[in-house]
Amino acid sequence: MAPRRLEGGLVVLLLLLSTTEILHAARHYASDPTHATAIIIGAGMSGISAGKHLHDKGVKDIIILEARHEIGGRMMTHTFGDVVIEKGANWIEGTDGPQVNPILPFAREIGLITDYSPFENTSQNIYDASGFVNPTLALSQSEMVEQLYESTETLSEDLTKGEEMDVSVLVAQRFYGSTPVEMVLDLYHNDYEYAEPPRVTSLKSTQPLPTITNFGEAFQFVHDPRGFKSIVHHLAKSYLAFNNETITDPRLKFNKVVRKVEYTKKGVKVTTENDFVPDLPFWKLKAIYAFDMAVYTKIFLKFPYTFWNIGPGTKFWLYADERRGYYPIWQNLDSEFPGKNILMVTVTDEESRRIEQQEDSETLQEIMAVLRNMFGSKVPEAESIYVPRWLADPFFKGTFSNWPIGVESNIFMQLQAPVQTIYFTGEHTSEEYNGYVHGPYLQGIESANSLLNCKVRGKCGKSEKVYKGLSKECVERLEEERDRQKTLWAKKLAKLQQKLDNATGIH
Repeated sequence: MAPRRLEGGLVVLLLLLSTTEILHAARHYASDPTHATAIIIGAGMSGISAGKHLHDKGVKDIIILEARHEIGGRMMTHTFGDVVIEKGANWIEGTDGPQVNPILPFAREIGLITDYSPFENTSQNIYDASGFVNPTLALSQSEMVEQLYESTETLSEDLTKGEEMDVSVLVAQRFYGSTPVEMVLDLYHNDYEYAEPPRVTSLKSTQPLPTITNFGEAFQFVHDPRGFKSIVHHLAKSYLAFNNETITDPRLKFNKVVRKVEYTKKGVKVTTENDFVPDLPFWKLKAIYAFDMAVYTKIFLKFPYTFWNIGPGTKFWLYADERRGYYPIWQNLDSEFPGKNILMVTVTDEESRRIEQQEDSETLQEIMAVLRNMFGSKVPEAESIYVPRWLADPFFKGTFSNWPIGVESNIFMQLQAPVQTIYFTGEHTSEEYNGYVHGPYLQGIESANSLLNCKVRGKCGKSEKVYKGLSKECVERLEEERDRQKTLWAKKLAKLQQKLDNATGIH
């Protein structure tokens, strides 16, 4: 069968034609299933959010192309035995802050089942190869790491106010744990949040964390049999046709893998079944490649009975290994799935990549050795294991984006900026909330607004012109100068650190 072409004017992609066609489409939408005013590629949170906003503003002639068989993107479930677990996004993060997390009202509307995650005692629940670590030792080291973490937030604010060059979180905290306990505490404060270590994570762009500042520190763990994706379904139902729980709207097309996007100033042609014609401009590709796609893996295990500690203050615990990141963060799911005896262990970054490439039987063998280090030789064999493989998934290639060192806000503007009739959205384009569910929701609205402002109201943003007109050689010279400045700044920081170390007697 020949590939099918759809023509239209996108959210990412969001392509749009003309103001006249928008006004016409408001009256006659979905009359031609292969021609639309806006084509949305991807039915994840951001795509569905953008589609709803366009629909609510009168642009109803849309087509949503989804490569998979369902909506929700990385809000994906897996049936593990007789319970439904979240393969991807799992928390509503920030539910007690000065601002209302935009996901929270939707969760309340549909009665989403969640539990509060009590992280408060995690850093005192530490195990190593010999068993439970003395709480006094754990507390003293935890307090030291907490103070370092707070000081990095202050430094980040100072760098931003002074328009200074960015540094990594590692450079800012002047700390790299040398003991297993120090390493796992460092990982808990950093990698567990960003899915990558402090040495590659931008200080200025991640701390203080806007999600915590705006929405609060309380996190709600989703364990609803309908899945976290039911939030996306709830949004979709407000403008797409459903029959019971099945989407019947012809504007949403499943199992449509995009092969080619051809664009001009007047419109686009999308061929399903991933090239851009012409190629995306250099400034856009540079911005896309500047950001990391991190890997965050939750491994689920089911046992014949409970052998771990239960009760208040025991929900989360840490495993301090000689190798940083080796099965470090544990969570029992006793309250979420009573009587099911399920544990979840989280790994990130290089460990995620390593584990994805080995057999589950080998992973299970490694995990059982860790559990017996923590709880003794009588730990029973797990009955089953589930290891998500996000890196290997051709539609995702990871779990969420992380802001690396040296990428300033102007690069982020380029990431968000449209290219002619192509508009970009997704969690990776959210400057404040990348990596969180509320990020793609808000960015879907923002991208749809940008499109409407430009194509309907004639108020186009200037961000598209940031590197427009500059030759590749010119941009490369600018990059070389930036790298030179980064090196100079790093040397200055090293000298300052040496002075501080000498003053405090640290060697």
